[in-house]
Amino acid sequence: MVKMKFLLLTLLCAGLAPASILPDTVGAYRRTVTSQPPSDDPAMWNELGLKDSEIATYENGPAKFKATAWHLQDATATLAAFDWLRSAKSTPSPVANLAAETPTGLLLAHANYLLEFDGYKPTLPELDQLAGELKNVENIALPTLFLPSGNLVARSERYIVGPVGLQRFSPGIPPSVAAFHLGAEAEMAVFHSGKGDVQVLVFNYPTWAISRQQADAFGKIPGAVVKRSGPLVAVTLAPADPDLAENVLAQVAYKADVTLQEHIPTLRDNIGNLVINAFILIGILLCFALVSGLAVGGVRAWMRRGKDNPDADTLISLHLE
Repeated sequence: MVKMKFLLLTLLCAGLAPASILPDTVGAYRRTVTSQPPSDDPAMWNELGLKDSEIATYENGPAKFKATAWHLQDATATLAAFDWLRSAKSTPSPVANLAAETPTGLLLAHANYLLEFDGYKPTLPELDQLAGELKNVENIALPTLFLPSGNLVARSERYIVGPVGLQRFSPGIPPSVAAFHLGAEAEMAVFHSGKGDVQVLVFNYPTWAISRQQADAFGKIPGAVVKRSGPLVAVTLAPADPDLAENVLAQVAYKADVTLQEHIPTLRDNIGNLVINAFILIGILLCFALVSGLAVGGVRAWMRRGKDNPDADTLISLHLE
């Protein structure tokens, strides 16, 4: 009885244990140890909607590496986390649109997952296999970015989804002015010139009316240079190079993609086709009446051939007179 209780308790604990994010194998490497990555910035992770995370050690003989996975709320949060955790010494990697590599590691974003490899850079087939085993993947399009690329300082981009990220990367802008509770998101980057660096942020609001309202609020910040374009509000604070700031702000423009639902005429809209189809219908009805009359007449003629049948010429009369 004691053994049975112990077995049930073991099965219950196994059922309550969280499922692993990372697969058992990556190529020729096999997972050995799994743990939780250290949460050194819980406020930031909470803002990004962290659902689960895992760090695992993979070994293949004497060779080994560590893989870390973060399961986030959506692809936008993954973009923000990728910009935040990307190494300043990394370079773009061809394995994915959002991927950065160092001599010993790789960081990449896949839908609402952020994956980091330390000590090994998996090949494309290995990454495809790993991505196929991830659960609850949300393939949602990434947000559109509006900052220009000229004079951009490499790896200075940041995507901001809330006040924690704003205070971390641009503390000069009050969160109350950014108004993330109205549905705002922002992208930030640093631009370089001989006179100094200029930090520019572009806030994207759900409607033009909100952006117009918040542009006025941004304009009240001392030293702020503000430009509004549609639902976008671009701002820089006390730029070291005003000319560069003006040039960058001038390139921030919202271009609406409008699709007109034009009425495409069909054959049914042509009156000539309507008349022709009416005559065709009349011809079909006439042919049907002719064939039906011939059929009835033929049947009656055949029945008259048998003189022994007294009902051969009998018709049903209603005597309506």
